[in-house]
Amino acid sequence: MKELNVEIKTPDGTLDAFVCHPEEKGPFPAVIMYMDAPGIREELRDMARRIGTVGYFVLLPNLYYRQGTEDNYGFVRDKIRVDENERQKMFELMQATTTERVMSDTRPMLDFIKGQTAAKDGPVGAVGYCMSGKYIVQVGADYPEEIKALASYYGVGIKTDEPNSPHLSASKIQGELYLAFASHDDYVPDSIVKSLPQDLDKAGINYRIETYPDTDHGFAFPQRPAYNKDAAERHWERIFDLFERNLK
Repeated sequence: MKELNVEIKTPDGTLDAFVCHPEEKGPFPAVIMYMDAPGIREELRDMARRIGTVGYFVLLPNLYYRQGTEDNYGFVRDKIRVDENERQKMFELMQATTTERVMSDTRPMLDFIKGQTAAKDGPVGAVGYCMSGKYIVQVGADYPEEIKALASYYGVGIKTDEPNSPHLSASKIQGELYLAFASHDDYVPDSIVKSLPQDLDKAGINYRIETYPDTDHGFAFPQRPAYNKDAAERHWERIFDLFERNLK
């Protein structure tokens, strides 16, 4: 596995990112992995590596780069589950990382990928977790010619009452969209999950929605209390099938 840390210029500064891909038989289809609310950490890099090992060029950007690197986000990651003050700091940073900002950041990411010899020309994939669910739907709508395989796991903010809610742009998606939810999730109301099929049918896109039984928010992360091995392995199976169909 080849690994490197890179810097990508954006309209707002310099975004730092982790890149990995196999050592041999490239170039490889590219995948952008959008992080969850606790931010960049080794747990996410390990997940990027798992995608990379099956034949992909994976870019894992630090979406909090406007605040700092993973070591100085302004909250203590180890305390966010037990300290309300630290958790609130994380939520404030998450809310400041708006969909509009991430969409702006995605253009330089796609341009960076195009300049990499290890990245294959052609369709790009995207996978996101937690806070990045809304980004996944929106990048599919904003970059439909480039991003053709989209996966969101227990994504928040996909459908809201705001006029810029990502689900309202879903009709622009040209690729395949996969949305997975936990059966118990304090951050994604069940009413949202139940109403999304009607919204996406109306949008006329290629999509699939699944609710994983007996799961909680965060079930795919091996270092979370919510980790569910069976569900996590299904999540990998779905990702690899989605990318195989649309990127290879």
